[in-house]
Amino acid sequence: MARVRPSEDYSRPLRRLLVVLLVLLLFGIFMLWRIDSPRVERFRAALVDAVVPNMEWALVPVRRAAGMVEDFQSYNRIYEQNQELKRELQKMSAWKEAARQLGEQNARLLDLNKVRLDPKLTWVTGQVLADSGSPFRQSVLLNVGARDGIRDGWATMDGLGFVGRISGVGPRTSRVILLTDTNSRVPVTVQPSGQKALLSGDNSAMPILEFIEDTDEIAPGDRVVTAGDGGVLPAGLLVGQVVRDTDRRLRVVMSAEYQRLEFLRVLRSHELEPITDPGALIAPPLLPSAPEVAVDGEGEAAAPPVQGGGDVGEEGSGAAEAGDEAAGEASP
Repeated sequence: MARVRPSEDYSRPLRRLLVVLLVLLLFGIFMLWRIDSPRVERFRAALVDAVVPNMEWALVPVRRAAGMVEDFQSYNRIYEQNQELKRELQKMSAWKEAARQLGEQNARLLDLNKVRLDPKLTWVTGQVLADSGSPFRQSVLLNVGARDGIRDGWATMDGLGFVGRISGVGPRTSRVILLTDTNSRVPVTVQPSGQKALLSGDNSAMPILEFIEDTDEIAPGDRVVTAGDGGVLPAGLLVGQVVRDTDRRLRVVMSAEYQRLEFLRVLRSHELEPITDPGALIAPPLLPSAPEVAVDGEGEAAAPPVQGGGDVGEEGSGAAEAGDEAAGEASP
C-alpha cells in the first residue's frame, strides 16, 4: 500500500485559504474606495502616499516606452521638416542662380553705361545669342542686325575692352569676328611709347603683336589701343595690356572678358567708309597716288605756234621717229 506524503494533504486547503484571503483583501480595497467618509478619505490619501512612491520602479518601463513613442513621433516630424527644407533649398538655389545671373547682367549693363567713348560715336547694345568658338574659328552671334542699322566692319566692345568687328549682317542678327580669331588683323598702338603694331589672332586667349617698329620701346604692362589707321576702326579703343610669353613673343592680354560675353556694344561709325567685302577684316592699304598734272586745254589752244621753222628738240624728234617706225611696222 502506497504512502501519502504529508505536504500533499495540506497544499489544497492552503491554496483555498490563500484564495479566500485574496478575495477578502480585494473586497476590502473595493469597499475602502467606495466608502464616502472624511476619515476614510484621509486614510486613502495616506495609503496612496505610502504605497505609490515605492512603485516608481514599476513605472520606469512605462515612462521609457512613452518616451520612445514621443521620440519616434518627433523624429518623424523632424524628417518631414528636413525634406520640406530640402525642397525649399532647391527652390532657393534656383532663385539664387537666377538672381546671380540678373546681377551679372545688370553689372555688365552698368559697365556699358559707365564707359566713356568718343562723343561722336553712338552705339547699339546687343545680346550674345550663341558662341561659335572653336579651335578653328572665334566668333559670336548678336541679336541685332540690318533692321537696327548694323553694318559690316563696325567695332564691338563689352563693358571695357574692344572685342571684335562685325563680319556678316542679317536682317535680325549679325556675326562678330573676335580679335582672337586667326582671320583677325587689327592695327594697334602701344602706349605710352606710341609704337605701331599689328594685332594678329591665333585662336588663343592672347593675340600676338607683329610688325612692331621698335620692340625695345615696348615693355610688359603697356596699354594697347586701336590705331585707327586706314579709317577702318575708331582710334583709342582699349584692347588690353602687353605680356611676354615663354617664347619671348609679345602678346596682348585682352581687357574684354571673352569667357563671359553676354552683351556687346556695337559702335556706329557712319563717318567711316563701309566695307563692301564682309570677309575682309582689314581694308586694303591706301597707296600714295602719283600727282596728276593739270592740263589747260584752252591755254594750249590759245598759245602761239612754236617759232623756228618747226624744228623740235632731240627728245621730240626721237619720239617722232620712233612713232613713225611703229606706224610703218603696223601698216600692211
